[in-house]
Amino acid sequence: MSRSATRKRIEEKADALFYEAGFEATSFADIAGAVGISRGNFYHHFKSKDDILDAVIDRRLAATQTMLVSWETDAAPKDRIRSFIRILITNRTKIMAFGCAVGTLTTELAKLDHIAESRAAEIFGLFRDWLADQFIALGHKDDADALALHVLARSQGIAVMASALKDEAFLRAEVSALEAWLDRLPVQTSTKD
Repeated sequence: MSRSATRKRIEEKADALFYEAGFEATSFADIAGAVGISRGNFYHHFKSKDDILDAVIDRRLAATQTMLVSWETDAAPKDRIRSFIRILITNRTKIMAFGCAVGTLTTELAKLDHIAESRAAEIFGLFRDWLADQFIALGHKDDADALALHVLARSQGIAVMASALKDEAFLRAEVSALEAWLDRLPVQTSTKD
């Protein structure tokens, strides 16, 4: 395996382990074992666990940006917002097992008072800004940020409760309720005086 392919594999495995076991509980040995390389070879690619964390956050930011761009192909802003809401359904199995990948990492890093917490939270910033842009497109310029935060907060609450309860029916019902709220939200048009 080439050096870049090995590094990419380390990032993939570390990302999965940080999500499933937690950043603090995951060791170099865990990651090296998952990749199938020696610890010595591992250190050739990353000098510290924080270096791996930075790479994982970069990976998640890039994946989030790619996903948001892909959602831009939906014609209507409500359909784009619905894509965000439905990610809970798409990822339901992992969410029920481990929670939201973004929320759990951000929360864990906050508890650790880790320097990378703000970087991990940048993913929420991407979602917030993107959602606000969609609400602006719906004519909600004055309350776009509040509406974006409402959708983010509600989706995080759904993820936490679905993980705690291990209840797919709950998750689906809450996603439907959030979609119904979105459907009732009026599209506002600007009027000129």
